[in-house]
Amino acid sequence: MTQAVLNPQRLMQVLSAPVISEKATMLAEKRNQVVFRVLRDATKPEIKAAVELLFKVDVESVQVANIKGKVKRTARGTGRRNHVKKAYVCLKAGQELNFAQEGI
Repeated sequence: MTQAVLNPQRLMQVLSAPVISEKATMLAEKRNQVVFRVLRDATKPEIKAAVELLFKVDVESVQVANIKGKVKRTARGTGRRNHVKKAYVCLKAGQELNFAQEGI
């Protein structure tokens, strides 16, 4: 898939939010990776194109993880949190992403 084939409106919706956690911060420092929550039906080429379009950086690779929603109990019975898909985006050497200056 090339970037010309991908729909720009779809790419604007693929990334839901950056993941800000201790693990995500460690990955950013040590491996030059950024973690995002993405749409559950997003593909690796879509995620790569969306990051390159929105943040103007070069992406080396993308790994994805499907996270099952936890089952939670309340006084009214049991429920389940939504399933989530995370994308671990590896940036090329010399590239970095700063959320304070960029526009998500």
